[in-house]
Amino acid sequence: MQPIASPAVISSPRPAPEIPDADFAAHVLRHADRLAARPALVDAADGRTIRYGELAAAARRTAAALAARGFGRGDVLAVYSPNVPEFVVTVLGAAIAGGATTTANPLYTAGELAAQLCDSGARMVVTIPGLADRAAEAARAAGVGTVLGYGDLAAGGEPPAVANDPGDVVLLPYSSGTTGMPKGVELTHANTVAHLAQIEPILALGPDDTVIAVAPMYHCMGLIVVVANALAQGATVVTMARFAFEPFLQAMADHRVTASVVAPPIAHGLARHPAVDDYDLSALRWMGCGAAPLDAQTEEACAQRLGCLFGQGYGMSEATATIAVIDTAEPERIVRGTVGSLVPGTEARVVDPDTGADLGPDAEGELLARGPQLMRGYRGRPDATAETIDAEGWLHTGDLATVDADGVVRITDRLKELIKVKGFQVAPAELEGLLCGHPAVADAAVVGIPDDTAGEVPKAFVVARGELAPDAVMAWVAERVAPHKRVRAIEVVDEIPKLPSGKILRRVLRER
Repeated sequence: MQPIASPAVISSPRPAPEIPDADFAAHVLRHADRLAARPALVDAADGRTIRYGELAAAARRTAAALAARGFGRGDVLAVYSPNVPEFVVTVLGAAIAGGATTTANPLYTAGELAAQLCDSGARMVVTIPGLADRAAEAARAAGVGTVLGYGDLAAGGEPPAVANDPGDVVLLPYSSGTTGMPKGVELTHANTVAHLAQIEPILALGPDDTVIAVAPMYHCMGLIVVVANALAQGATVVTMARFAFEPFLQAMADHRVTASVVAPPIAHGLARHPAVDDYDLSALRWMGCGAAPLDAQTEEACAQRLGCLFGQGYGMSEATATIAVIDTAEPERIVRGTVGSLVPGTEARVVDPDTGADLGPDAEGELLARGPQLMRGYRGRPDATAETIDAEGWLHTGDLATVDADGVVRITDRLKELIKVKGFQVAPAELEGLLCGHPAVADAAVVGIPDDTAGEVPKAFVVARGELAPDAVMAWVAERVAPHKRVRAIEVVDEIPKLPSGKILRRVLRER
């Protein structure tokens, strides 16, 4: 039964898209025959190029190589790698073979990677030589018997025919959602293809465009909004395995980059770094910014300095990637300080966070979203899924926002606990669990505090068990987590403020 629309439901200003009858790989590669000789992927470091015809062939060889190792429909492949062309080949190959890819941050420690391997049920890990030892350590801890390099998947033949169902999971990124530990987000062929159809008309590209993939591909913004969207429209993607600001500018100039999506730290550099003036970035048509909020002044400064359309977007992995974004075809609709309009086929409501009552246009409340891009659910966590997507199909974002009658979204604050460090998610519960494992810590709570460079950084409040040296505890945590998760400050307190239920009162700690 279809949910009944109410006057409080706000729709995208654009009509819902026609969704192609194709699986994820077929949709991304739909131009491969027509554009066979054109570059699809170019490595910024060495110029290594994979043309569209070669990309389709390489993806099929990868599917065959995986199938020969027993990988098939319903299986999960972990990719633990920076942004390189082979990352894309492998994701497409796993999809053609009928499986799903779980993408892991290449900065993860062996322990963090092992946790994702265990939770996702990955059968194999694919990585690069520089990460092979860490991947092998994680695989041993997780009971995963196969660790491969990209070269191990290059010699397959013709893959067996697999009929992917639209409801099959094709991507399994990890997200902390609005609370708790990272969870596997089950994105299906139907979700991903629908979402690519949704963003195609508003993040428009073509064979004459070149996009730079600096946003990490293990994140949906990098893999879906940048890479898959570009390939599905026939553009060229330049990949950067390691970000450094001036090489990024050089790559944009050398490859005549016309479009990209970046995180706020890069936007701040584009607005203020003196080196920007030394590079020819005149080919840029548009640039988006996402993963964390950006102030209106920096947004305008980027637009003026780059001389191109510049605006923000907003989304969650639970929505494949995007809920709202600027419309590059209608630059006159861009409102500074907002995250653009609802993407086509998406509805929104704004509700009172305490009562759930609808508030309607222009009122501030929790943002709810509904559309075909919403995840199937969290892997193995039906209760968490039900808390995030209600019975009527509304995704509870955990963000406070206003949405006007034209579908323009302004994020004003947040309810969720998640900390955003340079656009990367940090779950307080993960750090709290780790801290409570230290012999000098009796209890702990973690909140985000403002930081000029990173946006936010984690700060811990700890109850000491005897003598406690904050610097030593921070160093102990740093050995066990990726760099963006490191605790940057510790304050010793007598007790952690909590509700009778045991829920930490983080707002009280933020106000200290």
